[in-house]
Amino acid sequence: MTEMQETQPPVTRAVGLVPHRDRPIAHALAQQLTAGLVENGVEVRVPAALAPAAGLDAYAVDPEHFAPGLDLVISLGGDGTMLSAVQLVYPAPVPLMGVNVGILGYLSELEPDELEPWLPRLLAGEFEVSERMMLAIDVESAGSVRGSWYALNEAVIDKLRSGHLIYLDVSINGSAFTSYAADGLIVATPTGSTAYSFSAGGPIVSPDLRCIVLTPISPHMLFDRSLVLSEHEEVSFVVSNGRNVALTIDGRELGELCSGDQVRCRVAKEPLRLVSVRPRDFHQILKTKFSLPDR
Repeated sequence: MTEMQETQPPVTRAVGLVPHRDRPIAHALAQQLTAGLVENGVEVRVPAALAPAAGLDAYAVDPEHFAPGLDLVISLGGDGTMLSAVQLVYPAPVPLMGVNVGILGYLSELEPDELEPWLPRLLAGEFEVSERMMLAIDVESAGSVRGSWYALNEAVIDKLRSGHLIYLDVSINGSAFTSYAADGLIVATPTGSTAYSFSAGGPIVSPDLRCIVLTPISPHMLFDRSLVLSEHEEVSFVVSNGRNVALTIDGRELGELCSGDQVRCRVAKEPLRLVSVRPRDFHQILKTKFSLPDR
């Protein structure tokens, strides 16, 4: 009688899926991926708010029970879906990978047709994990925005109505710096330097660096340049002039801030962990995504 070999269980035992809320291709990929994972004995979790649209109600879990114990989270969408997945995962030390079912997919690691060939290696844990700096935001307010928040890309303090400037008293490391009069103010990470901050004229920063980029939106003042702060510095803003402003973190509007409310931004202690399945050259990715010519 031939002795049967014992098969080793997969390294990856629990996977979270975050499909785009509205895109059918993301739903189809999520269903296909779920079938493959379950077949390999892997636990699958899908955020309860996203599971019904993808037809994966049987795998739905509440947000607070989503990340604990996961070995991997796969985002199926564009950069917006990735940012939503970050909010579900962080600060748990769970690696996050993006599959590009969007337009730009700057944060994504794989294209949809690459997912099936890569699945066995993902289950075997054959991937690298790179770290991205996160931004920690503390808000002092009497409103609903009060509390602590985290951002992979940026925090934005923005005007509520067109034609009205916002006024912010800015301090760095506890010392008054200046007052900004602008349409808004962006506090970006190196990862977020290629997003909203870039469109507002801010610099592109390598994700290998740890720093904070402060970029005004349409400033009405002589000092109209971006400011790059070190990872050890803290920047804070106090809303002034009696006009309410909006606070948005990674594209998600949290609510309004009133005159006297304070926002403090610093580098978060824990990084976000992103999956890398191949060597990533930031400058070549930048060249490809922005369609830069060789000459």
